[in-house]
Amino acid sequence: MNIELISSGKPLSFRQRLSLTARLAWPAIIAQLSSILMQYIDAAMVGRLGADPSAAVGLVSTSLWLFWGVCSAATVGFSVQIAHRIGAADHESAKDIFRQGILGSFIFGLIVGLIGIAIAKPLPHWLGGTEEVCGDATLYFAVFVAALPLLTLNYLGSGALRAAGNMVVAGGLNVMMCILDVIFNLFLIFPTRTVSLLNIEFTLPGAGLGVLGAALGTVAAETVTATSILWYALTREKGIAFLGKKFGKLSSKLSETSRGFKGVWKRWCPSGSVLHNALRVAAPMTLEHAVICGAQIMITVIVAPLGVFAIAANSFAVTAEALCYMPGYGIADAATTLTGQSYGAGRKDLAKKFGWLTVGSGMIIMGVMGVALWLWSPDVMALLTPVKEIQDMGASALRIEAWAEPMFAAAIVAYGVMVGVGDTVVPAIMNFSSIWLVRVPLAAILAGTMGLNGVWLAMCIELSFRGGIFLWRLASGAWLKHGLKTEKKEIAEEEIMGDQ
Repeated sequence: MNIELISSGKPLSFRQRLSLTARLAWPAIIAQLSSILMQYIDAAMVGRLGADPSAAVGLVSTSLWLFWGVCSAATVGFSVQIAHRIGAADHESAKDIFRQGILGSFIFGLIVGLIGIAIAKPLPHWLGGTEEVCGDATLYFAVFVAALPLLTLNYLGSGALRAAGNMVVAGGLNVMMCILDVIFNLFLIFPTRTVSLLNIEFTLPGAGLGVLGAALGTVAAETVTATSILWYALTREKGIAFLGKKFGKLSSKLSETSRGFKGVWKRWCPSGSVLHNALRVAAPMTLEHAVICGAQIMITVIVAPLGVFAIAANSFAVTAEALCYMPGYGIADAATTLTGQSYGAGRKDLAKKFGWLTVGSGMIIMGVMGVALWLWSPDVMALLTPVKEIQDMGASALRIEAWAEPMFAAAIVAYGVMVGVGDTVVPAIMNFSSIWLVRVPLAAILAGTMGLNGVWLAMCIELSFRGGIFLWRLASGAWLKHGLKTEKKEIAEEEIMGDQ
């Protein structure tokens, strides 16, 4: 099923919409799962070095998520506009926005990276780290934030490919990044050692860099992936590639006269309208991410007095639960593309239909994942820790939260739907208000009487509430009235009677 049907103005049956959703969603789901797996792999490999290296990585991990999330959100403002222009069949404008997005995203990533480098040394001390872990924590954090300009371009390239409807290349290259991460880590983290495989012993060379090696390995994998994604998007992807056959002439263009330089700068520098729209979409998402990270830190503060076992069980349960909601984020990526292109084509009715279809699909899939989580939570916890007390506490928490998975899916995917049209202010407020006004106070109250189960019951209640308010906004249609302005006139779409 070709995504160009959206820009054609032809009616799409339910079966066609379902086929498009499935074709875009499954590579995005795989990419999301590979991303979380890469984090697990890093944690597991560093964990073999001992308690202090693990603590060093764990100490700054939340701060890194904040920096990564800010850079990722900043690129969404460009990718949403690209989806709109492709939906309107205005490929030249899509290419211009992509070109401007490259420079804008690189500069933003550079600024955020420099801020990160400036605070890298004192940050572990601010977070309460001991002298034994602060040195490694600083190195780990500094290496990652130094690579933020490239990582931001990776986010932009992936987003541009998704906006064009190409989930396979973006997803496949991110899976490749996970594999490369393992390979680089094997050689950079550990020293040269003798290993045994199938009763065959051989020497595996290694740099023995420890925590620094883990950071360098992941950054190297991200660099290769970012380069590959940008190369494909710039030279191969229909609708956004602006180099193509002219790629070999690029260097000669850059050596033209001063007037040529001005022309090049004018085309690459984000215009006022593009920058305004990008900020309108990205600013609320960036603020939301920062506020939610603060709430997650507050939840950790609430759990801490419950004891070492509760802290460990909470951490492992969060890790286990991530495998359930990653499919929701994959479907949300597909929803952003489908509603974005439909909205750009002036087909608001089609955007609404894709919204309900993707949200419904996400709720079904994550509902099934919730059932699996409830049934197998003890087994999952047993894989993560050998300590029986931690296993029992974590499994009990997961079984409480499993009931919220369908409504959590509604919040995740509906947010992706609304981002697709450029409506981010109200959804961002809904997200961070829900977690701060519902989850945090409830967790503080229930932790005193129910322990860790109370914290996770608060999460279950809050996620169900959040899903409810997102479904209400989706049904109201208000999100379609607060999207970015598009130039293409709305296409009168035939109503499809008797959709199967």
